[in-house]
Amino acid sequence: MLSKIPNYFPWFISIASLLSFFNPEIFTWFSGNLITIGLGIIMLVMGLTLDLNHFKQILKHPYWVLMGFILQFTIMPFLGWGLSIIFSLPPFFSLGLILVASCPGGTASNVIVYLSNSNLALSVAMTATSTVSAIVMTPLLISNLSASEIEVDAIGLFLSTLKIVLIPVITGIILNRTFPDKTKKFVKVGPSLAVILITLIVASIIGEGKDIILSSGLSLLFSIMTLHFLGFFLGYFISRIFFRNHFIAKTISVEVGMQNSGLGVVLSKENFVNPAIAIPSAISSLVHSLYGSIFVILFKNK
Repeated sequence: MLSKIPNYFPWFISIASLLSFFNPEIFTWFSGNLITIGLGIIMLVMGLTLDLNHFKQILKHPYWVLMGFILQFTIMPFLGWGLSIIFSLPPFFSLGLILVASCPGGTASNVIVYLSNSNLALSVAMTATSTVSAIVMTPLLISNLSASEIEVDAIGLFLSTLKIVLIPVITGIILNRTFPDKTKKFVKVGPSLAVILITLIVASIIGEGKDIILSSGLSLLFSIMTLHFLGFFLGYFISRIFFRNHFIAKTISVEVGMQNSGLGVVLSKENFVNPAIAIPSAISSLVHSLYGSIFVILFKNK
């Protein structure tokens, strides 16, 4: 039963976000260090699911992985920057949108790829590549694309990403390599634990930022919906043109369209005083999860 939780990820996050919006106290207790620890556990779980075979996929099909990497760190960040201008977002939301758009792919993308009968091994390889690359790419993109008056500490972002991403992922890989029999048991429930934790993180931010969300109007929501829609669409369209392979294009589409929004939340919380900067990441998690479920319905048997 526990292993089936990831299949209902969009439902979990939607219901929890709705509950938190109307009754924030249900989820706002999950805040501060709990959010950072929660994301650290999610990244550790990701590391536990990785082995040498996933990295061999990178060597086996380097151009597929390279395409995913290029699209991940060009389409999404520049869309985030452009949409923040088009929708005239206030500086704190603009920075938050650029931040989440500059994050790597998340573990939720692997779930959607699996459910849509796409290339799971390639998906995990691309997620691993973008996650490790994010240590440099995410701070670099945020500091260069953000034109707001809010000061961006590139070094602080780099150190946060290093601590939150690299250390837990490498720890997970080492544990998986050293104690494969013991980690196998945990890996079965790991994705379910990740879904529960990301749901708590997102619902907490939605509840905490309820008043700011209400005062923002629809511009923020529409900008995030457009960001992820174009991420899915352009990810598929461009990779289909280059590789002429529907299944590879499906996989790259999901990897580009879905971000590690949990990382966006934690980077926002750790590096900026204004709590509103984390809100785009929380809404992003809800939106791309819903898009991912629609993607499964449309492409599961195609």
